Amino acid sequence: MTPLAQLLIERIREDGPISVADYMAECLLHPVHGYYTTRDPFGAAGDFTTAPEISQMFGELIGLALAQAWLDRGSPAPFTLAELGPGRGTLMADILRATKGVPGFHAAAQVVLVEASPVLRRVQAATLAPYTTGWLDGVEDLPEQPLFLVANEFLDALPIRQFQRGPEGWRERLIGLRADQLTFGLSAPLPQIPETLAFRNAPEGALVEDCLPARQTVAGVATRIARHGGLALIIDYGGWQSQGDTFQALRNHAPDDPLAHPGEADLTAHVDFEPLAALAPAFAYDRQGEFLTRLGIDARAERLARNLTGAALENHRAAHRRLTHPEEMGSLFKVLALTSAGAPPPPGFA
Repeated sequence: MTPLAQLLIERIREDGPISVADYMAECLLHPVHGYYTTRDPFGAAGDFTTAPEISQMFGELIGLALAQAWLDRGSPAPFTLAELGPGRGTLMADILRATKGVPGFHAAAQVVLVEASPVLRRVQAATLAPYTTGWLDGVEDLPEQPLFLVANEFLDALPIRQFQRGPEGWRERLIGLRADQLTFGLSAPLPQIPETLAFRNAPEGALVEDCLPARQTVAGVATRIARHGGLALIIDYGGWQSQGDTFQALRNHAPDDPLAHPGEADLTAHVDFEPLAALAPAFAYDRQGEFLTRLGIDARAERLARNLTGAALENHRAAHRRLTHPEEMGSLFKVLALTSAGAPPPPGFA
């Protein structure tokens, strides 16, 4: 039993069952035992690998897309270049390297990272040492100026609540105890549920997930873009009108029981993009594979391959496939672009 599991069991004994959202928040961000507050979870030595860690091509193309959008919008200066949940700083480092030749882009950019983990802030500082970078605790702290932002695999880790519709109406899925072990259960019927599209016309037996922190985060980003212009690229796994139980854990690069190792496994859920898109004045949405292909990943991959041989070449080709192929990340991951009304179309979309 992990130290956090014992603390949660004691809390539930005293106060009763907790929501999935409360459980996720404790597991990921507990100040002493939280998953993100105590470790660097990325890469082969961690529990999962994200797209920027797979290949430099991902960050390069994201960077050039943001720079092109900045040019298309009249090259505003100054502007905020921001990333939510920047991991090791790999994506932002690739963005900055790829855009150093864009006239005026770096001079106008104020780079900020929204990061809650003190461990990862230290890693990011080392990765981005050549650049002037600032850190924020949340999107509410973003400056009131044009905003060009990326969030890659950030929303999936925000706490969700789960609701199930039965004969007597909606109940919330909770985490309680059975024989001193964490287990799932249901609340009494609820007088009120979140007012989102996913709950409308859901059949009996349906399980619906709701992520208020994701809506609040995207609303904060969309508000700044509506006021000052810019572009946000939100990249994550999930879908449109997502339903069903997607709450999952990953530990040592393998699926795990979400209740088995609190504080020692990554907890995530699929992102429902529909209610997030509704928060923006204008948006575009597509699969990651299609988005990267339109940005020119095939040509970039071919150019990089010219200087590779043997295992390095095979790994490069495997990374290209992993990012774009429909049976890998290409279809599972989606890209939501938020922009202002009347702005030029975001790069990478049909």
